[in-house]
Amino acid sequence: MNWIFPQSKGSGSIPPLNSLQKQRQRQIESLKAAHSNLAEIQKDVEYRLPFTVNNSTITVNILLPPQFPQEKPVVSVFPPVGHHLIDSNNGTMVTSPLITNFGMHSDLGKVIQSLLDEFWKSPPALMSGSTFPYMYKPSGMPPYPTQGFHFVPAFPPQDGQRPIGPAPVPHAGVEPQQAPPRPAAPAFGLITDLPLPVPTADSQYGLNGHIYKMPEIPDTFPELSEMSVSQLKDMSDQDDVLLEFFMCLPQLKQVTSDKEELVNNIVEIAKKNLQLEPQLEGKRQEMLCKSCSLSALQARLKVAAHQAEEESEETAENFLEGKTEIDEFLTSFMEKRTLCHCRRAKEEKLQQCMTVPYHTLD
Repeated sequence: MNWIFPQSKGSGSIPPLNSLQKQRQRQIESLKAAHSNLAEIQKDVEYRLPFTVNNSTITVNILLPPQFPQEKPVVSVFPPVGHHLIDSNNGTMVTSPLITNFGMHSDLGKVIQSLLDEFWKSPPALMSGSTFPYMYKPSGMPPYPTQGFHFVPAFPPQDGQRPIGPAPVPHAGVEPQQAPPRPAAPAFGLITDLPLPVPTADSQYGLNGHIYKMPEIPDTFPELSEMSVSQLKDMSDQDDVLLEFFMCLPQLKQVTSDKEELVNNIVEIAKKNLQLEPQLEGKRQEMLCKSCSLSALQARLKVAAHQAEEESEETAENFLEGKTEIDEFLTSFMEKRTLCHCRRAKEEKLQQCMTVPYHTLD
């Protein structure tokens, strides 16, 4: 029974993190600090970061190997795209030099941000013939076990068969023999097959402080108890049947409805902002007239001329005290005196313009 209570081996103090674990935590903290909308799929192992470019939402998946950061992270995108930083064979694996050359002294948060900046500068193109948009099963990405940190509870290895509801059905990670193999789903369940960010708390904070209350997800689904064993087996073996079941859940429908409502609110706010543009432009012109009036410009020229005169006098005093050479003195003194006289000439010219009624602002 040690696998049930992995931390009940004694009453001693909690063992400290080793050097590799500390560096791993620093990299994860850097990633979370750089991207506030990061979704944690599996603690200290898998993270997903959605971003939007050209009205298309692309999810960046970040997998951290057991020996990370000694081992480089596995970064992929979904849906498959065409880009010079993405493997052209599968359209998902990121082949950026920042990822392939990742080392102990690299910063994961900055690396991912640089990758996003490159995507925004050169937007990736969605590959034609992509599968159902909610599927997320990139090839060549085996799941990593939960790390053996003292603050992460250990779980027993999953069986090949996992019950759903009252009837035993195969796990979603188990494919029929005629289908190509794919990685097993993490311990969080079938919902991790979706590219949508999995919430880590009941309330999610947006970049602008917006709080979204996630709908409550029940522990059991009564609809499954009404299905026959053959129906449950079809749901386990056929992805489209499983996805159809998920798409009919009221919680997912509520999230979709809330998203549409939020988009409509954003559009309304944008329209109101555009309506305020003439008023804002008028205020800006008013401030420019005040700060760039003839009287304000004359005052600034007067102060600038006085400042240049003081600097030239200070240069002359330094030369008389023997602190500067004659060549340096001549160059600096002539430059400052010329600047002083130019500013005074402009000030006098501006004063003349202000005295002429034609040039008066009123």
